[in-house]
Amino acid sequence: MKDQFVVNGGARLSGQVRVGGAKNSVLKLMAAALLAEGTTTLTNCPRILDVPLMQKVLEGLGCDVEVDGETVRITTPARPSHDASFEAVRQFRASVCVLGPLTSRCGRAVVALPGGDAIGSRPLDMHQSGLEKLGAKTRIEHGAVVAEADELHGAEIHLDFPSVGATENILTAAVLAQGRTVLDNAAREPEIADLCDMLVSMGAQISGAGSSTIVIDGVESLHPTEHRVVGDRIVAGTWAYAAAMTRGDITVGGISPRHLHLPLEKLKIAGAEVETYENGFRVRMERRPLATDYQTLPFPGFPTDLQPMAIGISAIAEGTSVITENVFEARFRFVDEMLRLGADATVDGHHVVLRGIEGLSSTDVWSSDIRAGAGLVLAALVADGTTTVHDVHHIDRGYPDFVENLARLGADIRRERVEEQPIY
Repeated sequence: MKDQFVVNGGARLSGQVRVGGAKNSVLKLMAAALLAEGTTTLTNCPRILDVPLMQKVLEGLGCDVEVDGETVRITTPARPSHDASFEAVRQFRASVCVLGPLTSRCGRAVVALPGGDAIGSRPLDMHQSGLEKLGAKTRIEHGAVVAEADELHGAEIHLDFPSVGATENILTAAVLAQGRTVLDNAAREPEIADLCDMLVSMGAQISGAGSSTIVIDGVESLHPTEHRVVGDRIVAGTWAYAAAMTRGDITVGGISPRHLHLPLEKLKIAGAEVETYENGFRVRMERRPLATDYQTLPFPGFPTDLQPMAIGISAIAEGTSVITENVFEARFRFVDEMLRLGADATVDGHHVVLRGIEGLSSTDVWSSDIRAGAGLVLAALVADGTTTVHDVHHIDRGYPDFVENLARLGADIRRERVEEQPIY
């Protein structure tokens, strides 16, 4: 059996919605609990499929994990297992974030090369290079990355690209290394600052979080903590673009608007009214969106995870828009499904040109990753007739209560469970 979403287009979304903790943060925070013996408690955790997946990963390493609604408690033993080469690790990309904690805590890590969304290659070369500069030896062996170190020491590390994953693994390895580590061209995403805040509350010495240079002075040991997960800016951005695409009026809470400055500015250019508050924002749109160009970049640039929403709003905008993808080369697979919905789009390398039309036409479409799936649902909301979105397990990995929230905002949408048809 598999789930699909059935969407009847034409509804104007309005109302209030609150976002929970960030998918791109909670999984890394769960992995960071490996750094300290005892029970670490995370609150404001999103109810998404990836949380129980990470639970299985940590349990496989010897932890006791309790998921209670939006609270996750992780009890880490004195000596967790270093071997994360089992099947659960291969199921999603974020599992690689156990590499840094295991290397620094156990002196050895074996982590299966992970799977995840079909959005392009995400090699581990910067992860390995960073760990090697800290004194580890790394290699790829039998489908896993192996890291070994008798002792880690501080180092000066420069990333060729501000990779979020590499920044996280280097951070979680360096906090227990001897001496000072200076990480240059580090990722600046709010989720990195969230990880640093948690590590500091565990006793780590870190400065520069949120900037391109992070300084870590290693300590001998860390202790468990309680930490609230930062709000999910990508889910919040999805609601913002849903309001603009449906000419709606949505107030979003649980997120700092500073974390979405550029996406909200782009909506203003497209003709939306945007009001910001301390812990949320409101987006209203009374007209057809205006064409706007986008290019994805690391934070504080436009997030690659909101690129499908940029394509969706551009598909129905007045005029021609150009979207440039600078982060993941395969993310334009989403465009093939938008073409099925009638979008006038042309892909040229890292660019897609969209000539806006007034409305899309309903059909069956297939999700290829979390954000593409959400983007297809938003597109279905502005299509005539009934659209069926398949492979929605991707969406469930990143959007808690997605159908329920959309229905409360006025969407005509339902989840159906159907028997999967065999392919001969």
